[in-house]
Amino acid sequence: MAEFLQLVFSGLTVGAVYALVALGFTLIYNASDVINFAQGDFVMIGGMGTVFLAAAGIALPLAALMAIVAAVIVGLLLHRLAIEPARGASPVALIMITIGASIFIKGVAQLVFDKQFHSLPAFSGDAPIALGGATLLPQSLWVMGVALALFVALYLFLEKTLLGKALRATAANRLAARLVGVNVTIILALAFGVSAAIGAIAGVVVTPITLTRYDVGTLFALKGFAAAMVGGMGHPLGAVVGGLLIGLLEAFGAGYISSTYKDAVAFVVILLVLFFLPRGLFGGRTVERV
Repeated sequence: MAEFLQLVFSGLTVGAVYALVALGFTLIYNASDVINFAQGDFVMIGGMGTVFLAAAGIALPLAALMAIVAAVIVGLLLHRLAIEPARGASPVALIMITIGASIFIKGVAQLVFDKQFHSLPAFSGDAPIALGGATLLPQSLWVMGVALALFVALYLFLEKTLLGKALRATAANRLAARLVGVNVTIILALAFGVSAAIGAIAGVVVTPITLTRYDVGTLFALKGFAAAMVGGMGHPLGAVVGGLLIGLLEAFGAGYISSTYKDAVAFVVILLVLFFLPRGLFGGRTVERV
């Protein structure tokens, strides 16, 4: 039982990060129909930026805030310089653009940072919490708590704020939104900025547990994409459920089969979803562009 609980805690912790990456995928996809494979690099920017700013003597909270702002700026530049000029391109072309942007970001990160693994101190100490014979790191509570808070905040933003409703209107019908006065370009840029912030926050809270490096974004992007596909691309709740499910499957696979195949779980899940449940657990969304 203790081993089972330990795997559950581990799976929920990493799954919460995948859920945040999947939320970024979902937000951009809903607003623009773009699947942004540079989403994982926002996680890297949040983690690496915080590490190097803190090493430069900046207080950790301020360093984290500056790293998040840097990720938002990168997200806005990605939209302005890469996505917006390709408006009207095919989905495959847009995917290739985001993959190219991801490669470019990694190249710049090698120059700005380095190629070494880095970590951050745990926010609330390293003393484990004993639960049912298993142990839970305080940082895991930070990861899961921040993921839950961001999901609730995003839900309230989309449902209760004027900007959120404008984003939903843009997702439903871009032309109609423009006709009623919504500045679609700004709304799309907002989607990229918010998704970058979500990814960077995930990078900040998970770095004390998993370490970070210039190229960690690739796996985060693939696993976040798998989570979004499992839940149903375009469905925020599905992104969270999919992320947690991928994390749990990884943990149980590593614990009961072999850790060698841990990273293969997401790829197997993508294939199974594409074959048997292409619309995901929550059915995804069908959006007709006019």
